[in-house]
Order: sequence, then C-alpha cells, then structure tokens
Amino acid sequence: MSSDFRDWIAAWLAPRDTSGPRPEDLRASTADRERVFTALTDAVADGRLTPAEHEERVEAAYRAQTLGQLAQLTVDLLPPENQPIVMHERPVMALFRTENRGGRWVVPAKIPVTSFGGKVNIDLRDALLQTHRVVVQLAVMAGTVTLLVPDGVLVTVAPQARVRTFKNQTRPPESASPPIIELAGFAYGGKVIARCPNPPKRGLFRR
Repeated sequence: MSSDFRDWIAAWLAPRDTSGPRPEDLRASTADRERVFTALTDAVADGRLTPAEHEERVEAAYRAQTLGQLAQLTVDLLPPENQPIVMHERPVMALFRTENRGGRWVVPAKIPVTSFGGKVNIDLRDALLQTHRVVVQLAVMAGTVTLLVPDGVLVTVAPQARVRTFKNQTRPPESASPPIIELAGFAYGGKVIARCPNPPKRGLFRR
C-alpha cells in the first residue's frame, strides 16, 4: 500500500480532535441569530410555524448562547443542506457525483476530502475555523475539488503532498499571520482549485 493511501486511511479513521470546544458549544454571534431569525420568519410566512410557535422560537433564539442551541430551533424546518447553521462532523466524499459543503459551519483542524470522478465544492466564506491552520487531507482520482475562501486566508500545499494540478486563484493576504488552509494527500488525474469571491464591480461613473 502506498504512503498516499495510508495517510488518507489514517485521516479517515483518526478520532475527532476533542482538545477544543465542540462545534455546538461555540458561542453564537449576532449574525448567527440573524440567520435563524430569517429562517423562522420564512417558516411562519408559509405556514410551517404558527404565530405562537414563531414567537416562542424567536424568544429562544434571543436567549441562545451557543451554536448548538440555535441549530435546534430550525432542525425541523429545513433540509440539512439549507440549515442556517450546520454542524458538519463527517468527511467529505464525492464518488461520481457532486458534494457541496458551505454556509455557516464549523471547520475542524483536519478535513478528509475524497473525490473519485466527482466534484467537491467547499465554501469557507461564512465558516468558523476552529484552528489557525486547517489541513485538507485530499484523496482525489479524476475528480475536482474547489475551495472558495474569503480574502485574508493563505492556501498552501504541504511539502509532502502530491497534487498534480493546483490552481491557486486566491489573493495574497495582507496579514503577516493569516489563517492557513494546507492541502495534503494526493490528487491524480484531477485538479484542485482555490479561489476568492470576485470583488464587487465598480459602477461606470463610480470614483
């Protein structure tokens, strides 16, 4: 067995790092509450919640202190991929299909990502990084992995990684110590793309 596959299997089988707080125990922000309020407003507007239920959940959202408490208020209203706050704890896998991960989610210190003939889209723009350095452990065969990162994040390739095709379309961070996304593992017969969102377009007469 090659070292690439050994590293990939180890990343998948490794126990979750429990040295830090659990994602659901992280403190909620005002922006997190606003996301939940929007989901609750939509639910009462189309009849999924009664006005009384809406009022009760809005009050609970105001009282909520953690992400886990907020997430429980919408779990029965939206499918997992549309939740305003997502607690992802599983690796990312795309076997001849497309797998998306994004929204408001907590990013662990290591993310095993597998793409065999498929596409993986990882959106980090609204994500919470639990650590300053996040390792994306790749196992890519004839697949594509696209990372959408906010400005100010540095995307690098680990020295031992075997990533044949990597297109880094991010903008250099201005900070001397930016958050780091490190690509490890292997990508054969496929590609990895990292890019930032497009900057807003300037109006024709804007100065």
